[in-house]
Amino acid sequence: MNTNKDEKIDLEADMEERSNIEQSLDFTNNMSVGYRAWRLFLSAVSIGLALYILYSAAFGGMPAWQHRAVFTSVALMLCFSFVPYKKGRTSLHPLFDMVPIGLSFILIFITYFSYPDISLRSGNMIPLDKVAGTLMLALIVEGVRRTIGIAMSVLTVFFIFYVFAGPYFPGLAGHPGYSFNRLIDTMYISTNGIFSDPIYIASTVLILFLLFASLLLRTGAGQFFIDFAFSLTGRIRGGPALASVLSSGMMGTITGNGVANASMTGPFTIPLMRKVGYSKNFSGGVEAVASQGGQIMPPIMGAAAFIMAEYTGIPFIQIAGYALIPALLYFFMACVMIYLQARKQGLKGLPKEDLPNFWDVILKRGYLIIPLILIVYMMVQGFSPMRAGMWAIVSLMIISLLRKETRLSFMKFLAAIEAGIQNSISTIMACAGAGVITGAVIMTGLGTRFSRLAIDLSGGNLLPMLLLIMVASIILGMGMPTVSAYVILATVAVGGLIQLDVPVIAAHLFVFYFGIFSGITPPVAITSYVTAGIAGGQPLQTSFQSLRIGIAGFLLPYMFIYNPNLLLDGSTGTVILGVSTATIGLIAFACFIQGFAVSRTNLWQRMSFLISAVLLVTYEPISDLLGVAVFLSIFAIQWYNNRKELITSNTVA
Repeated sequence: MNTNKDEKIDLEADMEERSNIEQSLDFTNNMSVGYRAWRLFLSAVSIGLALYILYSAAFGGMPAWQHRAVFTSVALMLCFSFVPYKKGRTSLHPLFDMVPIGLSFILIFITYFSYPDISLRSGNMIPLDKVAGTLMLALIVEGVRRTIGIAMSVLTVFFIFYVFAGPYFPGLAGHPGYSFNRLIDTMYISTNGIFSDPIYIASTVLILFLLFASLLLRTGAGQFFIDFAFSLTGRIRGGPALASVLSSGMMGTITGNGVANASMTGPFTIPLMRKVGYSKNFSGGVEAVASQGGQIMPPIMGAAAFIMAEYTGIPFIQIAGYALIPALLYFFMACVMIYLQARKQGLKGLPKEDLPNFWDVILKRGYLIIPLILIVYMMVQGFSPMRAGMWAIVSLMIISLLRKETRLSFMKFLAAIEAGIQNSISTIMACAGAGVITGAVIMTGLGTRFSRLAIDLSGGNLLPMLLLIMVASIILGMGMPTVSAYVILATVAVGGLIQLDVPVIAAHLFVFYFGIFSGITPPVAITSYVTAGIAGGQPLQTSFQSLRIGIAGFLLPYMFIYNPNLLLDGSTGTVILGVSTATIGLIAFACFIQGFAVSRTNLWQRMSFLISAVLLVTYEPISDLLGVAVFLSIFAIQWYNNRKELITSNTVA
């Protein structure tokens, strides 16, 4: 990319620091022998865990309970090693860090050697089980606090407390209460608590795809995504912002994490958006919307999508297929909002000489997307996501050898899988915390009672029910990773939607979407705050811009509930028609939000666009005809008036 030296950003150098093993083996630095040995030990544990995951994907691993328990224990040890008890602290505290590390290390041995006897002790625990289970719960609560935040940690503690305190809760929230032994039996010995589906997914499929993402980015794929996006859209009006949407969407297919996407692509895309005239807050808002939306973009999506496959019994590749059209519409809507903003401000694209050449980009690094294509192909052919991820890693290692700049040496390979494990720690802690909450909900029957309560409050009407669940999803998602918000809502709220005849996949995607988009919803919009820091904007103002640009994320879930064609539920003709009317509805809504179509709208034109959008939410012939007619009428009036003004101005000139 032919930008000036002070403007060019090397994505790979910017997004990754040297790994533990690379720093530890650099004997030119001033590390003490003891500290160097400790860091090498952590590297060995991280790499060993990664290699075990790869081995188990290919040949099978330990039995289910043992695999999940040992995996969680190792993750806890790494969590306390890499994330100090106090933010900003650079050394380990002898009490608050070293003690949890030691206890986690003990748990590794207990969980490994407890099997298979522990499988026979359900309902008849020995003292060691009680001690280990209590210790596991306490360490998970602290691990969640360190990696996710105090809100998720407090919520986890609340659900543990709720198991005992049921008799003191009123109405539908109350339950008989359970003993401490029953809590440990469910949470620790069974696979319905800590070691339930979230940890199962984290320890098999998710960790493989995070390793794949780390390896892929080390080959330079991140820079390829950005260069590819800018070569396609850079010259278009508002091009850098459109490129941000495209590149972050592609990056999201491999990271599945909004904050990670923003941190990797934001330092490159935001300065270029500022260069063509977008404000700091708008630039940060665009990047936040694009990065957060990466979690809904197939083929990989986010961690919650794999858990959804377990909860629904629907193969993951089918879930990715159902999610494809809504994801494309989300990014399309973001592009329309960006383009209209550029038209309003009279902005242009970047000069050709400042952009990469499309064919150069494709020829130099285009082959790096072959593993992504392989993932899709294998899952379509019926292979499990775990097996597809394993072969994607193998294929990546082979094709990376084609060019020197993408080649992974042995040391780079070790560093990449070590980084992949370290980057996965927060997600693993989120899954462990979600497992505790899931266990509590199952024990107490809260999911069934919450569904009954939601149905009673909504009067059995679908729209009020959707609004209630939307608010609950957004609140739960504030300051909480998507996987945690999704697991909680899928456990307690989806049942109510299904009782109102909402299809299973639509109900799960509804809470999935709102759990994701809480990341760009004020006042706690984590991804927006990250991009505001990169852009130098105001966090709250950036989050409001994110909300405005990404408003489709809040409209689309209602659209695919009322227009099932968006989830491929219908014949080819009805799907095409349903997607077409939904697209027009989203464009109309964008025109309403921006107050601009061909030119600036007056009040009655703007409200007409809103009416058109509302009419096109549902798939119904009469409302669709009216919605399309209103949209085309206002658009035609604007086009005619704009053309008339141009002719008049040219005549006067």
